[in-house]
Amino acid sequence: MSCENCVRHVREALEGLEGVTAVEVNLEAGEAKFRAAGSLSEKLIEETLDEEGYDVTAVVVTES
Repeated sequence: MSCENCVRHVREALEGLEGVTAVEVNLEAGEAKFRAAGSLSEKLIEETLDEEGYDVTAVVVTES
C-alpha cells in the first residue's frame, strides 16, 4: 500500500467479506486488521486482496 486510496480499497475489500464486523488498515505499517463473526479461510482473504491488486505476506489468526 502506498497511499490513502490503497487504504480505502483494502478496507472496502475486507468489509465486503461475509461476517467482517470491523476493519483497521494502517498505511505506515502496511497491515490490515479485522474482526469477523465466524471464520474466514486464509485463501479467501488472499484471493480477495489479490483481486484488488495487493499481495498478502501473512495471515495471523487470533481469537478473542
